[in-house]
Amino acid sequence: MADNSEKLVLVTGADGFIGSHLTEALLRHGYKVRALCQYNSFNSWGWLEGVSHPRLEIVTGDVRDPNLCRRIAEGVDTIYHLAALIAIPYSYVAPDSYVDTNIKGTLNMCQAARDAGTRRIVVTSTSEVYGTARYVPIDEAHPRQPQSPYSATKIGADAIALSFYNAFNLPVVIARPFNTYGPRQSARAIIPTIISQIASGADEIKVGDLTPTRDFNFVADTAEGFIALGETPGIEGREINIATGTEVSMEETLHTIARLMGRDVRFVTDPQRLRPAGSEVFRLCGDNKLITSLTPWRPTHSLEEGLRATIDWFVKPENLARYKAGIYNV
Repeated sequence: MADNSEKLVLVTGADGFIGSHLTEALLRHGYKVRALCQYNSFNSWGWLEGVSHPRLEIVTGDVRDPNLCRRIAEGVDTIYHLAALIAIPYSYVAPDSYVDTNIKGTLNMCQAARDAGTRRIVVTSTSEVYGTARYVPIDEAHPRQPQSPYSATKIGADAIALSFYNAFNLPVVIARPFNTYGPRQSARAIIPTIISQIASGADEIKVGDLTPTRDFNFVADTAEGFIALGETPGIEGREINIATGTEVSMEETLHTIARLMGRDVRFVTDPQRLRPAGSEVFRLCGDNKLITSLTPWRPTHSLEEGLRATIDWFVKPENLARYKAGIYNV
């Protein structure tokens, strides 16, 4: 492993699901990490609460503030920009806040990276920008289809970042992870909502549409994908999928979870969990040829291995207590 002890990296959205795992992975790689957690009056650091490390600096703030963005970018070698509003159902309710955080927040971080002379900024996209697959596997040339306000703002954020590459030669890489899952994920997502309901003793499990397929990435693999895109030279200006290249239906995934948890449960459709018809993304399967040709990254966890690790984390009482399994989390 390279000696990264003198390199300071910035992770925005470090208090979130993927951001916290990325922060810990970067520390394991030897980096000094400045972690931006969203400011709140509880002085909570989200999923970094209780994490202590001599190379970890935690700051609180909001990427909607350009002055803060400039300050935290100073002296940073690489920026991993993950801060975003990500819940698709909530984007139907509050789309304006998604524009402010996802598009303007990305603009602020790109301006800050340009001012600071940052060596690399990795901007987080999402497979949702592709919408329902027109062909599979989905490569980076696949058309963008804004099927929700969330996906529209991520398409906009990607465009802002790439415009800074084209106009100002800002060293941008767009990381496009497919469906990440694992410990600490919000219960708004399908895998944790099923695990948390089963772990709480429910026999009737409330779900949305079980027909869509997804390309599930275990979070440890996603974090390593981000680091590979931060470290690999000569890939500026590229949009790069982080994907396994496989797809599985929601229904098959849920039956696998029930089997691994040793429970015989019934799945029932909860209408409030259904997306509007034109907004549902029915098929996602990512092409990972580009990332595997450009970087050493490869996914290392099978779906069953990742699900076992996720279940093991969720069933611990201290972790399950953080989730309101009986309430639909928009």
